[in-house]
Amino acid sequence: MAHQIAFVRTFVAALSVLVLPALASAQTAAPGQDLGASVVQMILGLAVVLALLFASLWLLKRLSTPRGTAAGLLRVVAGTAVGARERVVVVEVGNTWLVLGVAPGRVSALAEVPRTALPPDASAPAPMDFAGRLKSLLERRDAR
Repeated sequence: MAHQIAFVRTFVAALSVLVLPALASAQTAAPGQDLGASVVQMILGLAVVLALLFASLWLLKRLSTPRGTAAGLLRVVAGTAVGARERVVVVEVGNTWLVLGVAPGRVSALAEVPRTALPPDASAPAPMDFAGRLKSLLERRDAR
């Protein structure tokens, strides 16, 4: 957490060094500035706003991820949709698999199964990474 606070302080300090001189020069400039300077100033302002947006989204993502040992305690093993907004999810907790029914605003425990009781499904395809998925899509498109 201290690392993140230090990052925010550094980011705000760097931003103030970059933005404050531009604001001061914009206020002292004559009203008859040429069009080119106005366009450059507008583009730089847009770039600063976009940089702030991306930096705040990145920081929000970093702060919202679970930390510590509690994050490793639960693991979603599988899940499938059984309706428009309903799902059945298998969650691993220690050596137990919990079968949960998940609906909007409600989670119900359907079953509790020992982890070793269910064999791994050999017929299920292995999850592909982005490169594998892109390659298979390109092969399928070329086959047509």
